[in-house]
Amino acid sequence: MTSAPPAARPPSGSRRHHRRKVVAALVLVAALVGGTFALTLDGSRDRERERSEQTATEASAGPEERDESLLRLARREKGDPMAVGDVDAPVVMIEYSDFQCPYCGRFARETKPALLREQVEEGVLRIEWRNFPLFGEESERAALAAWAAGQQGKFWEFHDLAYAEPRKRNSGAFSEEAVVEMAKKAGVGDLEQFEKDLGGAEGRAALERDQQEGSGLGVSSTPAFLVNGQPILGAQPGTTFTEAVEAAEADARRNSEAAGPDAEDPAK
Repeated sequence: MTSAPPAARPPSGSRRHHRRKVVAALVLVAALVGGTFALTLDGSRDRERERSEQTATEASAGPEERDESLLRLARREKGDPMAVGDVDAPVVMIEYSDFQCPYCGRFARETKPALLREQVEEGVLRIEWRNFPLFGEESERAALAAWAAGQQGKFWEFHDLAYAEPRKRNSGAFSEEAVVEMAKKAGVGDLEQFEKDLGGAEGRAALERDQQEGSGLGVSSTPAFLVNGQPILGAQPGTTFTEAVEAAEADARRNSEAAGPDAEDPAK
């Protein structure tokens, strides 16, 4: 999965026990902060959310030895239009998000640019997107539209336009006409094909794959992240992500050095 080989596989009972602990951590985090995502962005509720997220971050800290099955959720598909960063980067951050989630938008506007500049461009981090729509028809349409834009190499351009500003939920911002116009602005060249992909079975199957993956982990609110298997929930401060990526990179480097030069690279 990473450029560092995985640790020796623990006994199956131990793996199941550890996976239950990680899923339980995700569920606990969701229970602690999930309700905050429905709040408006006034100052008092922001402070309430920040206190909840601090508690959630502490609760989500898992064992040092991460479950190999969680690490392998990173797809590392060459040419994946919904991923950015080197396919063999030592750290992969999986992001589960909804285009109508205000805190997903906050992360996209305020935190992701620094991660792209400081860690993705340096070859340390790869970000893989998972569509996880929670808020009904417009959320699903936005997810399918982003996937369809990705089929023409414009996923991230669509992503940036969708999150360019806060949008009132289920207000028509992601109506069929709106997402077609958004795709046009994002540089999607073949709008007829875009509309076919928007309503096609392949996009729906890709969306369901992402949803099933997140649901299987216990994700119930957005944004949610896995950084080399370590869960983080919510639009946390940038330092939270930077520190998580740095710790994961150091861990991957140690594992690589311990395994030696002849170990098979699981990212390939």
